[in-house]
Amino acid sequence: MDKDPFKEYLKQSEPSKREKGYAWYTAIGLQNVDGLKPSSYLLDTAKRNIEGEISIDEAQALLNSYYQENPVKSTQDRTEEADKVSARIAKLLSEQAFSFTTSEYISIHKQLFTDIYEHAGQIRTYNITKKEWVLNGDSVVYGTASELKDTITYDLAEEKKFSYQGLSTPDILHHLAVFVAGLWQIHAFAEGNTRTTAVFFIKYLRTLGYDVTNDIFAKHAWYFRNALVRANYNDLKHGIHATTEFLELFLRNLLLKEQNQLSNRMMHISHVFEKVDIAPSKVDIQSQKVDIEQLIKEKLPTATTKTKAHIAKLYATYKTASYFGRSDAALVLGLKPAMASRVLQMLLANQLLEPVKGKGKGKYRFVQF
Repeated sequence: MDKDPFKEYLKQSEPSKREKGYAWYTAIGLQNVDGLKPSSYLLDTAKRNIEGEISIDEAQALLNSYYQENPVKSTQDRTEEADKVSARIAKLLSEQAFSFTTSEYISIHKQLFTDIYEHAGQIRTYNITKKEWVLNGDSVVYGTASELKDTITYDLAEEKKFSYQGLSTPDILHHLAVFVAGLWQIHAFAEGNTRTTAVFFIKYLRTLGYDVTNDIFAKHAWYFRNALVRANYNDLKHGIHATTEFLELFLRNLLLKEQNQLSNRMMHISHVFEKVDIAPSKVDIQSQKVDIEQLIKEKLPTATTKTKAHIAKLYATYKTASYFGRSDAALVLGLKPAMASRVLQMLLANQLLEPVKGKGKGKYRFVQF
């Protein structure tokens, strides 16, 4: 036979130095979500792979041999975990193969944590809580153990049906933020959820045509995790609402190569509140109450009844907040981001809102009357 019938089915070529460098840099950076630091041996091994001296499989074999000869002496020492998981993430990110399925998501966890966790690739069977620095010690409400696999399958099915056609870039980024935040909130595994979700999400973004070969995940892995936390936390009694605004800033830097400031400190829930300078003299609180309905009637006489109700609800929620954004408004009002933006622009145009600088793009607060 003269013609090779399988010529068009070529094996994936070896990734370039740039691609391998990105994969390793991201893999090592993602260990920061659990406060882990890889060893100098891992860094040297990674360099040898990037330079083409050894393959990724040879790099993993060297790591296995190294830890057989140099076993960790304390259960508190998680360097072996950081090294092995880094190499496994680098390998997965160097591969183009991917399927947007529940089994793929679970398989990634198994590939990353085999011989690290006994439960690698296993859905947790008990409910969990985790204290979060960004929540001042409180925890996100995670998925119920009895429904985890079904919830993953449902979320992926809904995302697969979703059409991005006709959406603006901000709306696409908002939807992606909502999707990855929801997938992470399920917290299907006892440990390793953020690293698993990050790898799955990066590979999914590639199928959407995005080039994610930059250092954002590597440098800001802890920010990514905290942003996921803030996207899934509500404390309405204290005026704290789940918001994807921080995730959207992260995605703007990752996918659009913007340079927004990614500050963990600004995500801490303490920054939701304004500091109040309490005067020594008593204040007549009644005299400072704002009749928002009358104010809306004066400022926006032609607004529809529904729009006025939206504004009143937004004011009741955020009248004392130091700032809020479009995603917050959309969540509170139950509107699509584009409609929430129209409401905010109307308030800005009529001087009921004012922009807040230094908090990222699109942050506002109500004018104090």
